[in-house]
Amino acid sequence: MTTPAARTPKTPGLMLGAGLSFLLSTAALPAFAQEQPTMTPEAFDAAKQTYFEQCAGCHGVLRKGATGKPLLPELKTKAADGTETVTGTLKLGQDRLERIIAYGTEGGMNNFDGILTPEQIADLATYIQIDPPKPPEMSITQMRQTRKVYVEPKDYPTAPLHGRNWENFFVVIERDVGKVAVIDGDTKEVLVHIPTGYAVHVLKASEHHSLNEPENPGRFWYTMGRDGKMTKIDLWQNPENMLVAEVKIAYDARDVAVSGDGKYVIGGGYWPPHFAIVDAETMEPKKVVSTRGVNVDGEYVEEARVAAIYTTPHEPTWVVAIKELGQIWQVDYTDLDNLRIDKIDNSKYLHDGFFDPTGRYFQIAANASDQMVVIDTKTRKLEATIDTKSKPHPGPGANWLDPNCGPVAGTTHLGTGYVTVWGNDPVGHPDNAWKICYEVETDGPGLFIRTHPDSKYVWADQTLHPEPEIQQSVQVIDKATGEIVKTIQLTETEGYVAVHFEFSQDGKEVWASVWNRKDSKTDNGEIVVFDAETLEEKARIKGLFAPTGKFNVYNRSNHKT
Repeated sequence: MTTPAARTPKTPGLMLGAGLSFLLSTAALPAFAQEQPTMTPEAFDAAKQTYFEQCAGCHGVLRKGATGKPLLPELKTKAADGTETVTGTLKLGQDRLERIIAYGTEGGMNNFDGILTPEQIADLATYIQIDPPKPPEMSITQMRQTRKVYVEPKDYPTAPLHGRNWENFFVVIERDVGKVAVIDGDTKEVLVHIPTGYAVHVLKASEHHSLNEPENPGRFWYTMGRDGKMTKIDLWQNPENMLVAEVKIAYDARDVAVSGDGKYVIGGGYWPPHFAIVDAETMEPKKVVSTRGVNVDGEYVEEARVAAIYTTPHEPTWVVAIKELGQIWQVDYTDLDNLRIDKIDNSKYLHDGFFDPTGRYFQIAANASDQMVVIDTKTRKLEATIDTKSKPHPGPGANWLDPNCGPVAGTTHLGTGYVTVWGNDPVGHPDNAWKICYEVETDGPGLFIRTHPDSKYVWADQTLHPEPEIQQSVQVIDKATGEIVKTIQLTETEGYVAVHFEFSQDGKEVWASVWNRKDSKTDNGEIVVFDAETLEEKARIKGLFAPTGKFNVYNRSNHKT
């Protein structure tokens, strides 16, 4: 690849695109070192947007690193003897950075060859050799100004208007087009494509809860886009009216959760690093809390991002994972004016997690520490840490019953082709609790693992393997033996990968996604439906835009994993 021509860095200007849409002030721009390359304003803006969309999640908006390595022009480290070592993107240089971006690494970084153009790769390599610009903050007043209500709460229907089995609906993320599809799980019809925030990362519904359970759990769904837009979906409406409200709580965000009583929704920001609590009915922001602070190493962290947020099934709290701090904040929502937050030290860098079958213990991956962390939400303390293979990534996770270890949970890994399985029943099986039961070697690193209480199998993808045939295949593990019983290639079309699973309401079907990494903005993705017992293909649901995460209404609102 050719080295891009000299370019001039942009001064005040607009961040374009579906992601970070804000003005950069002159004060926020970096003072460029002489040896740093320059870019034209147009190339700088385009590369900044590409970085936000493709890189910021792992490497940070300020490029100080997290799951991924720091991407700063110059990094100085001191050894115990005082010797100083200088590394950084400038030392790696243009050509090597282009190769890394294009072809990825064995440590878990994606390859972008064929996804980004050679010019985009070259410009991105140049951009990360320049000091990162610092984005602005967002106030609660700014949030309130973004709120839009499409259906007033007083006009919500008192019964479903469509007459369908809404508890077997699947709400499906259509990633790069900023939409969510609603699919009837009984008929396999795509009912609607709902405009949401860019690259929705996750959706959450009101849940069955042991404390002040909300009316009709699973009816209302809340999405969180990577552009910080939170949307509210009402599955009782006719499809064309299911989007009922929206609000923007950050410029870059990842997760959302509903309080156990259904009164509040919390959204977590990557930038600004904060969480916002909004009224679940009106979507009006009520409170904002910064997550900047001192990490478990005693260092102040400005970009302390909110990774995962979950509602605790038996406590009036949310668990909020502060990625760079290595802390779980257990946030009590019973009194917003006097907000109680228990800060629980554990490991860096926190990503995503799930509860054990009892709903007491929260199990979350600390990617860069190669650990699963266990939080006791009753005592609000760290219960255990479990050492795993490289970069655990369970997604929504999986719990099941093992004949030897009793209740167990499992995770895939970003950095290696293994599924790690550990015991998670400290009451009934204390000898196996929080200890590795066994490991399954798969064909490659993956993103998601999933099962259902009524299924005898666990499904795992291997989306991050560089070989197309393996990227396109999923593997099925027998719960009784811990062995892979079948490898299924979902597609053979170049550029397509297989990712993510979800079971139907009755557990008799497994849905897996196929999407085109090279062209994710056209309706060429599909969902492959399998018989959960025979493992045979039953149907293909087409006409979808990069379908990734799929969420069955009944399973998610009833904690069926």
